[in-house]
Amino acid sequence: MLKLILIIGTGSFIGGVSRFITARYIQSAVLSGFPYGTFVVNILGCFLIGLFFGISERTSFMSTELRIFLTVGFCGGFTTFSSFTYENVSMLKDGNFFYVAMYTGLSVFLGLMATYLGNITTKIF
Repeated sequence: MLKLILIIGTGSFIGGVSRFITARYIQSAVLSGFPYGTFVVNILGCFLIGLFFGISERTSFMSTELRIFLTVGFCGGFTTFSSFTYENVSMLKDGNFFYVAMYTGLSVFLGLMATYLGNITTKIF
């Protein structure tokens, strides 16, 4: 278990640093109020997690530890949006359309509400 935690932690560290550098570089290259840096990181993270899971499902090239390092660690540190979209793709493959709609809708709505409530809570104190 400790080995897996270290594998995930290392991947998360590299992914988080990569997210910061990539998003900052992209955002500084574009003069806009739109968060292009975060947007590109999220889409890139989704592509990468799909690629990594596809490789692990179709070949024996990737060990369990490497898959966990790349998906849970790196992609998880790079963007949690990639995990969210992969879970939705998995449910779509299984035909669970109701769960996809519920998970997506509730995640976006409740995520926005929780962020807003967390923000206004700081104004109370």
